[in-house]
Amino acid sequence: MTLPNGLTPDDARAEAARAYELDRRHVFHSWSAQKNLKPMTVTAAQGSYVWDGDGKRLLDFSSQMVNTNIGHQHPKVVAAVQEQAAKLCTVAPHHANAARSEAARLIAERTPGELDRIFFTNGGADAVEHAVRMARLHTGRPKVLARYRSYHGGTETAVNLTGDPRRWPNDRGTAGVVHFHGPFLYRSQFYARDEAEESQRALAHLEQTIAMEGPDTIAAVILESVPGTAGIMVPPPGYLAGVRELCDRYGIVFIADEVMAGFGRTGRWFAIDHFDVVPDLLTFAKGVNSGYVPLGGVAIGPRVAATFDDRAYPGGLTYSGHPLATAAAVATITAMAEEGIVENAAAIGADVLGPGLRELADRHPSIGEVRGLGVFWALELVRDRRTREPLAPYGGTSPAMTEVVAACRAAGLLLFVNFNRLHVVPPCTVAEAEAKEGMAILDSALAVADRHTV
Repeated sequence: MTLPNGLTPDDARAEAARAYELDRRHVFHSWSAQKNLKPMTVTAAQGSYVWDGDGKRLLDFSSQMVNTNIGHQHPKVVAAVQEQAAKLCTVAPHHANAARSEAARLIAERTPGELDRIFFTNGGADAVEHAVRMARLHTGRPKVLARYRSYHGGTETAVNLTGDPRRWPNDRGTAGVVHFHGPFLYRSQFYARDEAEESQRALAHLEQTIAMEGPDTIAAVILESVPGTAGIMVPPPGYLAGVRELCDRYGIVFIADEVMAGFGRTGRWFAIDHFDVVPDLLTFAKGVNSGYVPLGGVAIGPRVAATFDDRAYPGGLTYSGHPLATAAAVATITAMAEEGIVENAAAIGADVLGPGLRELADRHPSIGEVRGLGVFWALELVRDRRTREPLAPYGGTSPAMTEVVAACRAAGLLLFVNFNRLHVVPPCTVAEAEAKEGMAILDSALAVADRHTV
């Protein structure tokens, strides 16, 4: 028996042992205290599965960092990278090349409205950095409004925009960022009784924040169309349209962050398509080529683009639109269209994950709420459904959460985990049988969480 990459189990274990040894000796990991880390070694991947250093196969319901939308090792994308490498590995960004031009065309065809100009970056954080820079230059204003319970990236501007605890050690109050509360009915800041009231009161709060900060000082409002890492809180009807109206009224640029939610994740090409709203700028990364080669970008609407018709844009990157990355994007988008992958994500969400996760909530008192769209779901785990006390504190973890995650992994399931939440985010290519397999494992693991409820 061999693994999907052709290694025998013995060879894979030997390779994994060497990789782990070198990792612990030389690799500095992100978002981590280094001393006691014990990272899982991955030796192979295929479709919805990965294999760890012991040769154990795990169903990947994390999509790694919620980016392998097309699954692992999709043959058309692998072939496209190989073919591009044989033809043109790299080229300076001021030269046109076929891969970048075609990727830009395919992205522009799918973005909402007239977001037809594409600025390529290396990933999501620098896409956000450049979107904010464009907004500030376009408006001549310094401030950016971003919501609490959000994540926009780890670079200087992006991490200051972020509304979760990863911002705290990096925030010196000098980034020109003002945070506000977005809608989240389950843990409402507005004492709302239903979605309509939550939307109305959240919009009133945002307008008051704009008024108190001074509309003429605000360049942009940035929002994840559906916040990802912060909890997959689908905005209530009317909220994003209300944000669009406020931005129009006060001359503010509306930036939609689609880095995690874009390219099929919610069952549409972009999450904002669910709400019939067109932003001025849209940031993307991750799913554009499933992370096979690092790539991100900004889709730019006509009003902002016109600012730089006769004025140089003061920004760029050596690898902007790298041929290997954009060739992977062309292959990914083409395969997604030809194979109905976005439609599959929508169907799996509507027919399998949504109903299945809600059925789990009926039987497991540790589930406080189920939220999501497509293949983008979160389970809010609680100690007490009545008080909604989380199973782990905001910004931290707990022995209970550690036990639940360990139970999932022992049974062959990888999940994306943040604080007291389990995120169910398989590839957009996930099959119905795989989705049901994952939920069966989750069902068993939730019995561990239930033991910690009151």
